[in-house]
Amino acid sequence: MRLDKFLKVSRLIKRRTLAKEVADQGRITINGTAAKASSNVKTGDELSIRLGQRVITVRVEKLQETTKKEEAAGMYELLKEERINE
Repeated sequence: MRLDKFLKVSRLIKRRTLAKEVADQGRITINGTAAKASSNVKTGDELSIRLGQRVITVRVEKLQETTKKEEAAGMYELLKEERINE
């Protein structure tokens, strides 16, 4: 599954266009490697997403084309969330 689609479906980022912008700015890594919006995401991958003053690290648990709001959080496991001071 494409990275931008995963972020939207899992509701980590609300809109796919925003997910694409964040990825293209180099603010997302998959398993420590910089990722583009078109990068492929698979179960077990570790994503680090820098959003403003915080970094969210999650592990991909399952991939779904669509999901209900209540089930979206089940697509990933939150490993850590930290604030950064710039």
